[in-house]
Amino acid sequence: MSLPRTSKCGAARRDGHRRPLGRAAAVVLAAALACSATVLPAGAANAAEAARKPSPDAGHSIRGGISEQNFYFVMADRFNNGSPANDTGGLGTDPLVSGFEPTRKGYYNGGDLKGLQDRLDYIKGLGTNALWLTPSFKNKAVQGGGQLDNSSAGYHGYWVTDFTQIDPHLGTNAELKSLIDAAHSCGMKVYFDIIANHTADVIQYRETASAPYISKATEPYRSASGEAFDDHDYAGTQTFPALDAATSFPYTPFVPDAEKDVKVPAWLNDPTLYHNRGNTNFAGEDSTYGDFFGLDDLFTEQPRVVNGMVDIYTGWIRDFGIDGFRIDTMKHVNDEFWQQFGPQVLSYAKAHGKDEFFMFGEVFDTSKAITSKYTTRNRMQAVLDFGFQGAARSFASQSSKASGLQDFFGGDDWYTDADSNVYQLPTFLGNHDMGRIGMFISQDNAGASDAELVKRDDLAHELMYFSRGNPVVYYGDEQGFTGAGGDQDSRQPMFASKVQEYLDDDLLGTPATHATANFNTGHPLYRKIKELAALTKEHPALRDGAQQQRYAAEGAGIYAFSRTGATEQREYLVALNNSETTQTAAVPTYRANAGFKRIYGDAAKDLTTAADSTLKVTVPPLSAVVYRAVDKLPTSTAAPTVTLGKPVTAAADSTRMKVSAAVDGKSFNEVSFEARVPGGDWQRIGVDDNAPYQVFHDVSALAAGTTVEYRAVVLDNAGHTASSEVRTGTVGEPTQPDTVTVAGSLNSELGCSADWQPGCAQAGMSYDPTHRLWLLRVPELPAGHYEFKAALNGSWDENYGAGGEPNGPNIALDHPGGGVTFIYDHSTNVIRSAYAGQQPAAVSVPGSLDSELGCAGDWMPDCAQAQLAYDPADGAWKLSVANLPAGSYEFKAAINNSWAENYGLGGAANGSNILLNHAGGPVTFRYDPASHLITAG
Repeated sequence: MSLPRTSKCGAARRDGHRRPLGRAAAVVLAAALACSATVLPAGAANAAEAARKPSPDAGHSIRGGISEQNFYFVMADRFNNGSPANDTGGLGTDPLVSGFEPTRKGYYNGGDLKGLQDRLDYIKGLGTNALWLTPSFKNKAVQGGGQLDNSSAGYHGYWVTDFTQIDPHLGTNAELKSLIDAAHSCGMKVYFDIIANHTADVIQYRETASAPYISKATEPYRSASGEAFDDHDYAGTQTFPALDAATSFPYTPFVPDAEKDVKVPAWLNDPTLYHNRGNTNFAGEDSTYGDFFGLDDLFTEQPRVVNGMVDIYTGWIRDFGIDGFRIDTMKHVNDEFWQQFGPQVLSYAKAHGKDEFFMFGEVFDTSKAITSKYTTRNRMQAVLDFGFQGAARSFASQSSKASGLQDFFGGDDWYTDADSNVYQLPTFLGNHDMGRIGMFISQDNAGASDAELVKRDDLAHELMYFSRGNPVVYYGDEQGFTGAGGDQDSRQPMFASKVQEYLDDDLLGTPATHATANFNTGHPLYRKIKELAALTKEHPALRDGAQQQRYAAEGAGIYAFSRTGATEQREYLVALNNSETTQTAAVPTYRANAGFKRIYGDAAKDLTTAADSTLKVTVPPLSAVVYRAVDKLPTSTAAPTVTLGKPVTAAADSTRMKVSAAVDGKSFNEVSFEARVPGGDWQRIGVDDNAPYQVFHDVSALAAGTTVEYRAVVLDNAGHTASSEVRTGTVGEPTQPDTVTVAGSLNSELGCSADWQPGCAQAGMSYDPTHRLWLLRVPELPAGHYEFKAALNGSWDENYGAGGEPNGPNIALDHPGGGVTFIYDHSTNVIRSAYAGQQPAAVSVPGSLDSELGCAGDWMPDCAQAQLAYDPADGAWKLSVANLPAGSYEFKAAINNSWAENYGLGGAANGSNILLNHAGGPVTFRYDPASHLITAG
C-alpha cells in the first residue's frame, strides 16, 4: 500500500543562525593584488601606508549552513515507484523505445518523484537535511546498438535532451515542485544534479561513426571565413568568432532530420555550439574537448553556451526553489566557464532569497592540488571529496596504516582561500559510478563474518560523520546494499527488484534480498547512521568545529583528532581504531589535568589528561569513541607570537604559493593570511584554524617573477591579535641552478677525493623536470652517521642546510646501510634523504594508459600488465613497454595492487596524477621505493 501523497514529516523548517559565505561578492584575489599596485608620490605613499597599518586584520575561519548538511543521494528511478502509470514515460511498451524494462539493470526500473515524496519520512529518519537527486531532466530514452543487449536507457539522467522538463518516466514539473515543497516542510533542502558538459548523443559526423579524437594541433578550429584560431583566446569573454558547421571543425557535424529540434532550449540544436572533435580518451586536451562515449560535448568556451547554461539553471532556482546543484563532470569543462557560471548563478540565487544556496562539483581526482583549483581559482564553492572516499576505504575496510589518514587530512589547507575551505566539501564512501561501500568492504574482507563487515561499515560512517565535511549517504547503503561493482552494478532499487544480477547480492546486516522492498528502519546500518546524525546535531562542533590532528598509529590502529567550536571553545576528542584488537594510545590535547566525558562508543566513561596534556584512550577493535571536555578552554590573557615562514612555490602546483606560520603555545587560535604586491592594499587570502597553519595562495593571474608580500595575523580565543613580520615570495617556477651537489661527510663513500666537496661530480644530483626535483640515487651507502647540505653551482657561495635555510645547520643522516635517495627541491631549498624500508609486495602503474598495456580498462592497480618488477641492481621497480602508442597519458604508482597506498607527483601520498606526453614507441616506468617517485622515460 502506498503512503499518502503528502508526507507526514510536516515540521516547520528550522533556519538557525548561520554565517553566509558571501561568494557573490568575491573577487579573484590575484587580479585585485595586481590592480592595487598604484604608484603614489612618496609622501602620499607613506600616508597611505600608515592608514593601512593601524590594526591587523584578524578573521574567523569560514563556516555556514553549508557545513551542516547531511546528504542523502538518491537515484529517482531506483528508489520507490509511486505511480506505475509513468513507467514507460508515455512512449509505449517496446523497451527499445520507452527504455522501461524492470528485469534489466541498464533500463528504467520504475521509480519516480512521487515515490520519493511518499518516502520522505524514511529519508528524514536517517537524520537527513539535504536530499540530492540524480539528473531528472528529460532524457533520450534509449541509446546504443538497437538491441536490448547492446543498448541501455537514460534512467541515470545524463543523456539530456530537454533541460526545462522533468523526464516523463520520473513525473512532471508539478510533481517536482510538490516534492520540493514537501521536503522543505520536513526541514530538508533539495539539490539537483546538473550537467553543463554534454547533452544526449544526437550530433553525427559525416566522415565516420567511430570518431577518434583529433587534436587542435592537428586540426585547429576555423572561423566561418576559414581563418584558424585558438578558442582559448576567447574563453571567459563575451566575443567569439562566427562558425560554420561545414568548415570550422575537424569533423563535419550534422543533426539527423528526425532529431533536428529534439533539444530544448532551441539553441542546443545548433551543431556549431559543440566541440566536434571526436571521442575523449579522458587525458590531456581531449579530456576537455572530447565526446564522452559519443555524447555531444558542448563548446563551453563560447559565451553563448555559458550564458545559455546560466539561463537554464537560474530558471530552476526561480521557478522551483531548488537549494543547490551538484555539477557533473566539472573536470572536463574549461576553467573560464566555471569562473563565470559559479558567481553568476550564486548571485542570482542570493538575490532570490537563497542565502545558503550551495553548489559542489564532481572532479574525479584524488589530488588536492587539482581538486582545490575549482574552489580557489575557478570560484566554485566545493567539490566532492573523492580523496576522502579512498582514504576512508583504506582505513575502515582494508585496515591500512592509520597514518594514511594523517597524510590525507594533512593536505586540507589546499582548499583554504578568502571565502571557502575544506569544511564545505561533501564527503562520501561510495556512489553510483564507482560502487558501494558495502561492496568494497565485502571484496576487501572475503570470508569475514557478516558481523565484521557491518562493524567495518559502521567504522567508515563514523569516520565520515565525525570528520570535517558534509557526509553523503548513497541510497541503499543504510540497508547494507553491496553489488558486484560500479555503474549499473551499484544501482539496485529499494523496491522489490526483478533484475537477476541484483537478486544474487548478499546484503550486509540482514537476511533480506532484493526480491523484497528494503525500507527497514530497524536495519543496524540505518540505526547507526541515524545515531551518528543525532549525535552530531546535539554536538555541533562534531560537524563544523576546527579539526586538529592528534595521533596516528604507524600501522593499523588508532587515528585521533579533535573538533573544537570557535564559539563553544570546548574540545571534543575522536579516536577510531581500524585494527582487529583493542588499542590504547596517549593522545595529545590542548590542556593538562583536564577532565573528559565519553559521549559515544564503548570505553571508559571519564578520563583525565596527564601532566603532558595527553589523554590515555582505549578503543575496542573496529570502532570509535568520542570524548567531550568537561570544561571550556581557558581564556587567553595575551595574543601568542606568530612567525611567518618563507613563502615558496608549492611543490605540486607552480601557480600556488605555500604560505605557512608558526604560533607559540597550543591553545585554540585562528590565523589569517594576507597578501599584497608592494605598495598595494592587503587582501585576505584565507584563515586557518588548525596547526600547521598554512594556505596555498593562487597566484596564476600574476606574471612570473612578480614579488608578493605576505603577513599572518593570529586571533586567540579571547579576541587578542598579533601580526607577523612581512615576508616576500616570488611568483613562478624558480630558475634552476646549473648543478646541485650533496656535499657532506659521505662524499668519500660516493667516490669523491675527500668529504665536503661542493663540486664533486660523484655527489652531483640530476634534475627531474616531471617532478621538478633534483635527485641522487646511491645504490649502496655503508651504515654510519653522516652529515650533509645542498651546495649549488659547485661552490659554497650558495648552500642550504636544515629546513632549507641559507648557510643553515648540517643535516644528520643515521643510515642503516644500503640504498639511499637524496632529494632537493629548489622552490623550498630543502634537501632530504630517504631510504626504503621493507619492499612492497607489488608496484603497479595505474593510469589512462592501462588499456594500451593490455588491461581490461584504465586506472587498474591490480592489472597484471601494469605491474613493475623489482631490480635489485639499483633498488628500483621497473616496467619496460616496447611500444606505447603516441598520446597524452596520466598515471600514478600503486602499492600492493590497490589504491590503499598510492603516490603521484613529487612522490606525494595520494598526490596529483603525473602527465606523460608520449611521441610513441618504447618507454620505461621506474619507481623508487625510498622517495616514492615514479617516472617515465
